[in-house]
Amino acid sequence: MILENKLNITDQIELAKAEEKISKQKAKQLFDSGDIQKVEVGQFAGLAFIHDYLFGEIYPFAGIIRDVNIAKGNFRFAPVMYLEVSLKHIDAMPQGSFEQIIEKYVEMNVAHPFREGNGRATRIWLDLMLKKEIRQVVDWNRVDKEDYLSAMQRSPVKDLEIKFLLKQALTVKIDDRTLFMKGIDVSYYYEGYSEFKTEAL
Repeated sequence: MILENKLNITDQIELAKAEEKISKQKAKQLFDSGDIQKVEVGQFAGLAFIHDYLFGEIYPFAGIIRDVNIAKGNFRFAPVMYLEVSLKHIDAMPQGSFEQIIEKYVEMNVAHPFREGNGRATRIWLDLMLKKEIRQVVDWNRVDKEDYLSAMQRSPVKDLEIKFLLKQALTVKIDDRTLFMKGIDVSYYYEGYSEFKTEAL
């Protein structure tokens, strides 16, 4: 099923390419324009801002809480009927330490509040929490795709693996533009998008 989109694209491959290109351009703009400073760090409102920023030119549902139940493989994300309550709970979760930030990130991943593009928006959201609270960010180039995906899959039950994996990849280069752009490329690669390099767009 092809998602309803503002570009009136009806071909899945064409839509994936357009989505990758436009949203990577927007991710670059988010950083270069300084708009990233406007994000409410650690709050759902901040995540919705990022999501709308990246995907607003493509999808009518950008930044809006989904109204359908979704699953990936055999994992079902938070049911729509509990989503609002779940997001309020996540907003209230502490974020003062690395461990607390990852726990908050894992909960937001379980919530998966949007129809599409959750992982990509939430990884930016995660880095902003880490940057603000512990003055570090993840160097995503140092996080293997398969290791990350399997750790995230297991994280709702046990989050030790994802904590270990991301802790190994922390860096103090919190304002490094090249690191941010490469991180976007890695984040998209996790989701199967690798046609364009963010820096080149």
